[in-house]
Amino acid sequence: MAVWIQAQQLQGEALRQMQALYGQHFPIEVRHYLSQWIESQAWDSIDLDNPQENVKATQLLEGLIQELQKKADHQVGEDGFLLKIKLGHYATQLQGPHCPPAGRWAGEAPAVPVQSPSPAGSLVDAMSQKHLQINQTFEELRLITQDSENELKKLQQTQEYFIIQYQENMRLQAQFSQLSQLGPQERLSRETTLQQKKASLEAWLHREAQTLQQYRVELAEKHQKTLQLLRKQQTTILDDELIQWKRRQQLAGNGGPPEGTLDVLQTWCEKLAEIIWQNRQQIRRAEHLCQQLPIPGPVEEMLSELNGTITDIISALHPQVMPGGAGGAGGPEAGHGGGSSGEILNNCCVMEYHQATGTLSAHFRNMSLKRIKRSDRRGAESVTEEKFTILFESQFSVGGNELVFQVKTLSLPVVVIVHGSQDNNATATVLWDNAFAEPGRVPFAVPDKVQWPQLCEALNMKFKAEVQSSRGLTKENLVFLAQKLFNSTSSHLEDYSSTTVSWSQFNRENLPGRNYTFWQWFDGVMEVLKKHLKPHWNDGAILGFVNKQQAHDLLINKPDGTFLLRFSDSEIGGITIAWKFDSAERMFWNLMPFTTRDFSIRSLADRLGDLSYLIYVFPDRPKDEVFSKYYTPVLCESTPAKAVDGYVKPQIKQVVPEFVSASGDAAPGGATYMDQAPSPAVCSQPHYNMYAQK
Repeated sequence: MAVWIQAQQLQGEALRQMQALYGQHFPIEVRHYLSQWIESQAWDSIDLDNPQENVKATQLLEGLIQELQKKADHQVGEDGFLLKIKLGHYATQLQGPHCPPAGRWAGEAPAVPVQSPSPAGSLVDAMSQKHLQINQTFEELRLITQDSENELKKLQQTQEYFIIQYQENMRLQAQFSQLSQLGPQERLSRETTLQQKKASLEAWLHREAQTLQQYRVELAEKHQKTLQLLRKQQTTILDDELIQWKRRQQLAGNGGPPEGTLDVLQTWCEKLAEIIWQNRQQIRRAEHLCQQLPIPGPVEEMLSELNGTITDIISALHPQVMPGGAGGAGGPEAGHGGGSSGEILNNCCVMEYHQATGTLSAHFRNMSLKRIKRSDRRGAESVTEEKFTILFESQFSVGGNELVFQVKTLSLPVVVIVHGSQDNNATATVLWDNAFAEPGRVPFAVPDKVQWPQLCEALNMKFKAEVQSSRGLTKENLVFLAQKLFNSTSSHLEDYSSTTVSWSQFNRENLPGRNYTFWQWFDGVMEVLKKHLKPHWNDGAILGFVNKQQAHDLLINKPDGTFLLRFSDSEIGGITIAWKFDSAERMFWNLMPFTTRDFSIRSLADRLGDLSYLIYVFPDRPKDEVFSKYYTPVLCESTPAKAVDGYVKPQIKQVVPEFVSASGDAAPGGATYMDQAPSPAVCSQPHYNMYAQK
């Protein structure tokens, strides 16, 4: 399962390569839901060239089908209904005539579900190696605990026999006190015999008491070593693996790869809980044996220390991954928010145990924030920079209420806003925290300054996630952003590698000569791309991150009619068209920026389709080749518009009157105007181009 949990974090080409491995012969859903079982099988032990090995392959196939059917049978409720049908179908499918022969299936299946796809295989293998070490340590702990159990049983049996002999010695002592009732001769004979027995027995008891004490000390020392290994394993899981998972959770909030489920961590913590509990019970039984037969020595102190240590270890086990079955039952309050910072309504609910997954969960369906208490702000700090957290609390018991734990955990930081206009600034606060918080930090400490390359990584991650595109920020794009942020003219990315960026520069101070911050401008770019221009960005039709002067430099040696699309410097979320057309008045033309509002009325492709003098998309791609597939079809001019309820539907087109005058073009019918309306007609060449080319 360790391989699969890492495979779920793949993206881009690596993710597509992995998906390509699956198909009808082995559905990806089977790999997902049976990941733990699949990775525990000895696929490599099957020799496909040996016909006799086909029996093993058949057994593996039958085992997989049984596990799949079992998983399907465990699905209950509304949520599990469709999954139950689907998994049952796959179980039937794997038994059907279209399934490959068992030998060939066993040869193909392990390569599909177990091996890591390239090129991310090395990363997965490295993390799997660490997971393998954790599992090996669990096996070591299991064997040590089993050995301690055998030693404890041996100690118990030895002590029980010792007590029997001790009682025999007491019986002999009682017989001595009765000798006075016998005659002199008989008393002398009996006394000699009893003295011999008593001396021999007492010598045995003395030796055996030392042996018992040695057994007790050895067992206590073994438990000390076990607890040391347990604490080390627990530290690895909770202080390393869990914190890394939380770090992945933070980055996923910024658009990084999914953090993965808690399945592996839950399994590890359940194993930890089981082994810890077994050792605790062993220590308690050893204490009971010592109380039953006190023998002076260091064992009592050792056991008392062990008992305290094991209790501390149990207390440290993280509440997020406590099991619902073996580890204990969830309490009635799964979450509680607010405290002194505010009041949350409907903040309590009962945990539900899901037998199929072995997990407890709570669903706060109607939770809402009723009141918020803000702290005193310092200096230029705004309300959108104030971070809150939701505190979740629960209670669970272990061992029939023998131990009761109050457990708590914090959510990732949240920002409370009262209007949609605050959303982009609040997003900046969360993005900065998610990107640059140190693992295991004190909530919610975050550096005020970071290196520019760190911010580049965060911006690129957020950009690809928001725009939902594999086309991220290029080196040239990052240079442009650096120039904008630092008000610099350097065109070499390396010049910014050691430059730091403060939070104030990022989203508190306005850019020079502008009334908005760097983040507000960048967020506007993502917004317009996400809502209206995503396909054009993916097609490479939008150059985007160039300023006006750079656009002119790029166009200067291009033929008239060459244009490019760039993000506006003056308008948040604006995109403008720059084109070359050499006239008496000027050589370069820049159209007033379009925004989300404009594109909600009329698409970019349709606007470009109207402007016949825009011929080539920079550097030299014919405009219609790039954009025609996005033009909105309407009736051609040869087809008269039909009146509806007495009205004739108009066709409004985009024109630029100033350019028409300067270029000498004339609009058909003599009308020149600029308006927003449905798209132009998609017909043969003259019909959707408004102006004849010169």
